[in-house]
Amino acid sequence: FFRSPFGSLATDVTNKHKPWIETEYQGIVMENDNTVLLNPPLFALDKDAPLHYAGEICGFRVHNGPLGSGTVQFEAVVLDRSTGEGLVRSKEPLDCESQREHSFTIQAYDCGEGPDGVNSKKSHKATVHVRVNDVNEFSPVFVERRYEASVPEGRLFDRIVRVEALDADCSPQYSQICFYDIITPNVPFAIDNDGNIKNTEPLDSKQQHVHTFWVTAFDCGKNRAQADAQVAITVKPSCKPGWMGWTKRVEYTPGSGSIPLFPSLHLETCEETVWNIQATVELQTGHIGKGCDRDSYSDRSVRRLCGAVRGEVDLLPPPSPAANWTAALPTLPSSDSSLVFSFNGSNHVAVVPDPVVSALSGDHFTLQLWMRRGSRKEEEIIVCSTMKNDDSYSHYSLSVHGCRLSLFYWPDVSAARPVKFLWKLEQVCDSEWHHLSLSVQFPSVTLYVDGVTFDPALIHDNGAIPNPAPRQRMFIGACWGEAQIFSEMFELKYVGGYHGLLSGVTVRPGSVEPHSVVECLYACREGLDFGDLETLGSGMKVHVNPSQSVLVLEGDDIESFNRAVQQVTYRNSLRFATPGVRPLKLTTSLRCFNEESCLTLKQLEGYLVVLQPDAPQISLSGVGPHLARPAPEFEGSRGVPLFPELRIICSLSHAVNTAAQGMEALMSDAVAHTLDGCEVQPLGEELNPEREELMVDLDVVRERGLEIINTTAYIAITGAESISVYEDILRSIRYRLAKGSARFERRFRLSCSEMNGRYTSNELTLEVNFLHSLDSLYHPSHLLASQQQFLHPSHHAGELSGHTLPNPHRNSVVPGAATVIIMVCVGFLVVMVILGVFRIRSIHRRGESTRGGAKEGSGQWDDSALTIIVNPMESYESRMGISADTEGEGEEDEEAVETPDDASDDQRIIIKKEGRDGSARRY
Repeated sequence: FFRSPFGSLATDVTNKHKPWIETEYQGIVMENDNTVLLNPPLFALDKDAPLHYAGEICGFRVHNGPLGSGTVQFEAVVLDRSTGEGLVRSKEPLDCESQREHSFTIQAYDCGEGPDGVNSKKSHKATVHVRVNDVNEFSPVFVERRYEASVPEGRLFDRIVRVEALDADCSPQYSQICFYDIITPNVPFAIDNDGNIKNTEPLDSKQQHVHTFWVTAFDCGKNRAQADAQVAITVKPSCKPGWMGWTKRVEYTPGSGSIPLFPSLHLETCEETVWNIQATVELQTGHIGKGCDRDSYSDRSVRRLCGAVRGEVDLLPPPSPAANWTAALPTLPSSDSSLVFSFNGSNHVAVVPDPVVSALSGDHFTLQLWMRRGSRKEEEIIVCSTMKNDDSYSHYSLSVHGCRLSLFYWPDVSAARPVKFLWKLEQVCDSEWHHLSLSVQFPSVTLYVDGVTFDPALIHDNGAIPNPAPRQRMFIGACWGEAQIFSEMFELKYVGGYHGLLSGVTVRPGSVEPHSVVECLYACREGLDFGDLETLGSGMKVHVNPSQSVLVLEGDDIESFNRAVQQVTYRNSLRFATPGVRPLKLTTSLRCFNEESCLTLKQLEGYLVVLQPDAPQISLSGVGPHLARPAPEFEGSRGVPLFPELRIICSLSHAVNTAAQGMEALMSDAVAHTLDGCEVQPLGEELNPEREELMVDLDVVRERGLEIINTTAYIAITGAESISVYEDILRSIRYRLAKGSARFERRFRLSCSEMNGRYTSNELTLEVNFLHSLDSLYHPSHLLASQQQFLHPSHHAGELSGHTLPNPHRNSVVPGAATVIIMVCVGFLVVMVILGVFRIRSIHRRGESTRGGAKEGSGQWDDSALTIIVNPMESYESRMGISADTEGEGEEDEEAVETPDDASDDQRIIIKKEGRDGSARRY
C-alpha cells in the first residue's frame, strides 16, 4: 500500500482473473411479463474481489443462440456490481403461440483496472434456455358449426357422431379440451370428454324423425367455446339389407328405343363394409321364337335380307308334294314363321331324296340349323350324309354327346383317314334354342354358335370304323345302320336317333358363309344393354353375353355400383316387337371383410311387359271393283293384267292428344314396310286349267329371291321384300282364257300380309266382265231392225260410262249372259211381243171409238209407235247402277216388268211407248 499525493490510501489495481458464471441456465417467462426467472440465478463472480473495478462486474452481453435468436428479444442487466447479480429480461412482449422456447448465450465482463474499463476481462459463454409460459387467452372453437348423422331405429349405439373443438393456446393446460357438454335439456343423448355422442335410449323414427340439440366445449382453463355447435341426428326406419326401389313390373312401348330397367334401384348394406359386389341381370326370352325377338320372317327371307350367298338347300322343308320327306315328322307351333320339327330319338327320321343330295357334293359347304336339346348322355346324330365327289365318296356326320358337339368327317371313304372335330359346349345341353353354323373348308372347320366362333380340338380317330357304303344318301335325325331282312322284306336300321327340336336345317355347297352374315342370321333385336360406358365409375366392370340376355355388373364401391345398376337398359329395335311378358331376374352376391357376418341377398324376380305395338294398316287400292274387257283380249297370248294400277300403302295409326279439345284422335303416318306375302284367289269355283290360267313372270319373282305357288285355287307369292317390288309383281299378273272359254264374269280376291301374316291388308275384290260381240251371236231377222234403236249412241255411251272400250261403235260389243240363254229367250219373247202388240192395238181402237171427242193434246197415249226391245245389257246396267239416259228431249220413266223370281237378268224386257205429245215411257 502507498499513500497517494492526494492523501488517500492507494492499492496496486491489477486485474488478474476473469469473471465466472454458470455454464447453463434454464429460464421461464410469462406471456404477460418480461422478466426471466433463471435457474440458477444469474450471478457473476470474480476472484479479484474486493478490489475496486477489477473485482466488480460491470455488465453482461447476450449473444445469438443456436437458433439465431436472443440478441433481439432479450437483454441482461447488472443489479449489483459488487455481488455480480444480474437479470435477464425480454425487450418486447413474447407470444407463446408463435414461439414457445428461446435459446441464447450470455457472457459477463468485469470493470477492468479503472473507471474507463481498461483491461476488462470476460467470462466464458453460458447457454440460456428460456421457456415462455402460456396464458389462457383463447377459447375453444368447434371444427364444424353443424354435425349430422343418421342411425336406424330401435338400437343403442356406442357412438353416433363425434364433435370436435380446438383451442389456440400453446400449452397443454389451456389448449386441451377438458370436457364437452350438451346444453339442450331433455334429449336422449349423452356426450363424453372426447366429444362422442351416443343415444341413451332406443330411438323411434315414428315418434321423432330428427333430433336437434346444441353442445359446447371447455378447455382445461375453464374457458367455454366461443360459439356452440348444433347436432342433427336423423332416425331411419329399421334397416333391412337388400335392394331398395325394385319395381316388379316394367312396361315397354314398341318403338321407344332403349329404356332403363331399374331407374331408382339402389343397394342397402346397413353399414356393412363390403369389398366386392356382383349382380347378374337375366332377361328370359326363351319363349319368344328361338330365344329372342327376331324378324318374323321365314329363314329363307332372313338369309336374303342378311345378304347370304344364295344356293342353300332346305333339308327340312315344309311338307308338300314336291318335298314329302318331312310329312311324317311331327311339328310344333312357333311364334315366328319357322317350322319346328320334333324328333323322338327312334323313328322320327327324315330321309333326304337322292336328287336333293346330288346337289350337295364337294368338300366345301356350310351347314346351318337351329337346335334345342336336353342334356342326354347318349350320342345323338343330327345329320348323317354320304356324298359323291367326282369318282369318290365323302362322308360326314354331326352329332351331340352330352355337352359335346362333334363333326365326324371322312374326305374319302376309300383312302383318307377320318377326322373328328370336337367342341365342348354348354349350349348344346341347356335345353335352350341355339343357332349353329358349321363352315367346312376341309381341312379347316369353323363353328359359330349364336354368332360366336369356337375353335375345335382335332381328334384323329384310328379306332374301328365301319366303312360307309359307297352310296349317296343323307339322313336327318339319325344315321343308317346295317340293313336287316325279315321275310324277304328289306328294312334299314337307324342308329343314334336325335331327341329334341330342329328348325331351319340348310346346306349350301361352295364357299363358306361370311361371319357378318352369320351374325345377322342370329342377331337378336332385343336384349340387355348398358346406357353409357363413360359414366361407369372406376373399378366397375360390365359383361354382356353374345345373345344379350345376361348382363353382369361387378364393382367394389357401393355408390358407383348403384349408379351403374341404374344404367342397365332394355332395347328392342323391331318396329313391331312381339308383345308379351319377358321374365327378369336379379341375382346378387356380396363379399365382406368379415365373411362370417356378410350379407346374403335373395334373388329378385320381376317381368318386362312388351305392349301391343300400333298395328299397321296395309291398304290395297287402285283396282276395280270391275274390269270390263272384250273377250278376245283375254284369249290373247298375253292375257289381260288384273291389277295394272295397284297401289299398296302402309301406315301406322296412333293416338295423339288434340291441344284444342284435350281429346285423343287417331293419326296415320305413312311408313316404309316390308311385305312377306300376297295372294290372288279366284272366288267361287277354282280355275279350270284347260280353259283359264293366271300368268306371272317366274324369272322376275325368283330374281327377287321370292317364292311362288301357282295352283288352280290360288297364286301365292312369299318372301320378305319391299312394297314397290310387290307392286311391280302384282301389276304383272295376267289372266288368260282359251279360245271360246269366255263366260259372263269371274271374280278374284287379292290380299297381302307382313310379319308372317301377323298384319293383313284389306281384301280387294275384282270382278272381271267379258264383253261379247253381238255379231258373233245368233239374232232373229225381225230383231235386226230394232238394233238401231237399242244401240242408240246416247244410250250406249251412258250405259258404259266408267269403262274404256276400244271401239265404241253402235254394233260393237254389249255385255250379256250366256249365249244359249239369250237365243232361247229371244224366240219366246218375240212370239209374246207380237201377240201383245195386236192385243194392245185392238184395245186402243175400241177406246177411240168410245171416246170420240177427245182433244188432241189431252195427254192420252198414242200406241202407234209402241216398241218392245229385248235389252241384253240390262244385267250389266243393274250391276253397274247405271240408270237409263234421256232419249231426244223428253224424259223416260222406267218401270220394270214383273218377271219370275228364277228369271235371269238377261230375260227382262223393256216396253217403250210414245205418247202423242212426244213423251215416252219404258216398261
